Amino acid sequence: MSSLHNKHVLVGVTGGIAAYKSAELVRQLQKAGATVRVMMTPAAQAFVTPLTFQALSGYPVHTELLDPEAEAAMGHIELARWADLILIAPASADFLARLCHGDGNDLVTTVCLASKGRIAVAPAMNQAMWANISTQENIAKLVERGIAIFGPGKGYQACGDIGEGRMEEVENLVELTQGIFTSQRLAGKKVVITAGPTREALDPVRYITNHSSGKMGYALAAAAVDAGAETILISGPVNLPPPERVQVIHAISAQDMLEAALEAVEGADIFIASAAVADYRPAQCADQKIKKKDDDITITLTKNPDIVATVSALEERPFTVGFAAETNDVEAYARKKLTTKKLDLVIANDVSSNRIGFNSDDNQVTLVSPEASETLALMSKANLATYLVEFIASQMAKK
Repeated sequence: MSSLHNKHVLVGVTGGIAAYKSAELVRQLQKAGATVRVMMTPAAQAFVTPLTFQALSGYPVHTELLDPEAEAAMGHIELARWADLILIAPASADFLARLCHGDGNDLVTTVCLASKGRIAVAPAMNQAMWANISTQENIAKLVERGIAIFGPGKGYQACGDIGEGRMEEVENLVELTQGIFTSQRLAGKKVVITAGPTREALDPVRYITNHSSGKMGYALAAAAVDAGAETILISGPVNLPPPERVQVIHAISAQDMLEAALEAVEGADIFIASAAVADYRPAQCADQKIKKKDDDITITLTKNPDIVATVSALEERPFTVGFAAETNDVEAYARKKLTTKKLDLVIANDVSSNRIGFNSDDNQVTLVSPEASETLALMSKANLATYLVEFIASQMAKK
């Protein structure tokens, strides 16, 4: 299964004869499993019309920075957050210079400036322009900033020259794009992740639960697989498709999830407890549906097992990561959880905010470790999951 499955790729098209290849690139990225949207510079529209890309991608093409309709729906900030990867293909010499110097004078450069995710460029220009010292200095600076450079290739150019400067062939660009999502940082490692809510039964038809959607845990499982890990996802009841290449174990109650976790963590290197496990369950579950008789009823609750604390207390335990969903004093509660449960890392977020709370596609978290704490910027849960997996891998390497 392609590593592009369910990934969001934002293709930026700049001015150049190679822009005609970008239409096939969009099609092949979709074929590999990615959801693709397109943005274009004014110069790009002189070579290929936006309608071509709209027909291929199935989405409106973004062309204007100051477009009132676009800003009302998906402006440049939202577009930057949406993308798991921004791929500029072709990337002209002019665009590379503007990207290098932080210009934001059109939609494409502004989206790149607003992005906290990954960016890749596929240079395409005359061989002399590519060899020019200014272009090479710009490329060197972009590499230093972590921007991936795809190509360019060598061969016959539209101007009649032969040399380096052709945009990489589409099949190569798709392969390079897939490589962005397969870091192999966790190759040979076993990762166990819990996700979603639990349901604690009151009777055969009623239960106690919470608003967790499971999106964060599922995103973490996808990111762990992309990093090369054998990944087991223990999922509470959610309405999400299972991540590709992930072993999914379904659990209903906290007790179910605990038993599954204890079995799965044997030989595991990392345990990430992202599930929102119910703290309490009814002391007794009625055999039959409780009938409505009295105005008030009393339900006695008893504490559920603490899954992450139980795993952390194992004699041979994995690197153990907890989540803290709080509505106030987020960092203070997270550090208390880190200490009392003897965890390696706590990922805390403020679920009182509708923008980043349960069911949201975005999240903003604070990483709390024994040494320090760091609050990350708001980003999509997919991008956050990739960052967290890389961060956890680096922290585990220090142990």
